[in-house]
Amino acid sequence: MAKRDRLSGNEAVAIALRQINPDVFPAFPITPSTEIPQYFASFAANGEVDTEFIPVESEHSSMSAAIGASAAGARALTATSSCGLAYMWEELYIAASNRLPLALALVNRALSGPININCDHSDSMGARDSGWIQVYAENNQEAYDNMVQAFRISEHPDVKLPIMVCQDGFITSHAVENIELLEDEEVKGFVGEYEPEHFLLNPACPMAVGPYSVSDYYLEAKRSQAEGMRHAERVVLEVAKGFEALSGRKYGLFEAYRLEDADRAVVMIGSAAGTTKDAIDELRKKGEKVGLLKIRLFRPFPADAVADALKNVKAVAVMDRAEGYTNHGGPLGADVMSALFRAGSNALAVNIIYGLGGRDVRVEDMEQVFADLKTMIEKQDAGETYRYMGIRE
Repeated sequence: MAKRDRLSGNEAVAIALRQINPDVFPAFPITPSTEIPQYFASFAANGEVDTEFIPVESEHSSMSAAIGASAAGARALTATSSCGLAYMWEELYIAASNRLPLALALVNRALSGPININCDHSDSMGARDSGWIQVYAENNQEAYDNMVQAFRISEHPDVKLPIMVCQDGFITSHAVENIELLEDEEVKGFVGEYEPEHFLLNPACPMAVGPYSVSDYYLEAKRSQAEGMRHAERVVLEVAKGFEALSGRKYGLFEAYRLEDADRAVVMIGSAAGTTKDAIDELRKKGEKVGLLKIRLFRPFPADAVADALKNVKAVAVMDRAEGYTNHGGPLGADVMSALFRAGSNALAVNIIYGLGGRDVRVEDMEQVFADLKTMIEKQDAGETYRYMGIRE
């Protein structure tokens, strides 16, 4: 039975982790993810979990410890933000290449420099090609629900890859919202016990983790990672179906909001989707056919499904909360544009960089994006396809 509560995103994720009761949680503090291990440390101190909670000396060490624990056969995770993720860089690739099903609670924050502690997606987008599954939340409820589903996805025998569960720094991590929590026993039953097939502490099956890979084997190792990613999309949907049966809350690869008959659409990730929904509701009252495609699963990128969801729109704005420095847009823009091209779409498309370093995104801003899309359709010209929103030129 669901329990209603008022929680920040960080506290909601920490509660999900308490209910999961992982084996090992190494952690090092960094704003704005610090509260997740802080809350969890109190659970450990109070005997509410039997997790081995390990305060370490750096983020590099926290991911190293999580990797070691996972390789040894434990269910492990850590949490971080921004430069903490950057400090883990080497270890991110090691976790993925060793096919270790561990989790990372990432609270998105701008990377230095210039130094900034507020939200954008430059940290996780920089790690998009490291071989980790990435799922994103719009709000506190989704942050909680995604964490409950994370280990089921990561540990699936067809996947066996680490998973990054992302939420927007301060916007969701510290803001308090009404959410519904599952009962502890429901979460434990849904996630289940971790029973690895191969692990270092199994004397019946000696194995090596992370050996030097010569040229004769390296290519096959990377292909093995890609195979796990090929199955991830299906597994995400399977786990989501089971979660819906448990909670009544439905998840997919993305959320299509009022997109059925839309001729203009916005594609984006994270908390600004809520603002965009408000703009859409206002414009719909005026008879305008506008909609939103909110990406939940970014890695692997569900290109075919995204292109199919956008097949009837005449114009689309892809919103990136990270700069790609390609001179033609950001990471999400590159993937969506590629998906549309491969599908033979005739939609006019622009890529808009927005919200960097925590810059506010207002309903009026998103209404203007839809107005610009309308102008593009009228002129049959996308104009400048790489734009900034709300910039002081």
